[in-house]
Amino acid sequence: MLNHEYIGAVSETRTIEVELGQLKLFAKAIGETNPIYFDEDAARAAGHPAVPAPVTFANCLRLLAPEKSPSYEELGIELRGLLHGEEEFEYYGPIYAGDRLCLVTEVIDMFEKKGGALEFVVRDTRISRESGELLVKLRTVLVMRHGSGE
Repeated sequence: MLNHEYIGAVSETRTIEVELGQLKLFAKAIGETNPIYFDEDAARAAGHPAVPAPVTFANCLRLLAPEKSPSYEELGIELRGLLHGEEEFEYYGPIYAGDRLCLVTEVIDMFEKKGGALEFVVRDTRISRESGELLVKLRTVLVMRHGSGE
């Protein structure tokens, strides 16, 4: 069962540097072919100060710099039966290779459906430059499945 006392809990701030190699690997993995995602000269020629991150790379940042608290254990999340529900991105500015970014995650909501057979955890992560400039809001919904089929 989820620990609803953590609704509204805010994680510590995590800082991560966006590495060019990570961006290139991610771009290749998603089938990107635009040279701005692989070559600094092509990125600059297109008006970027450095190689930009593909738009969904923001989720990788959250995974590369996970919050320590509240942990899955504190939230009552069990890995058995855990499903990825959905993700939603709001963009305010681009992310570039070499950026030092700060991430903060907040537990927004917890609720159940189907008489408790499904429990949901909604978390928002704000990704900003160290200067405080907000770049991305990322909403992640996790689903815990209980009962038969676990």
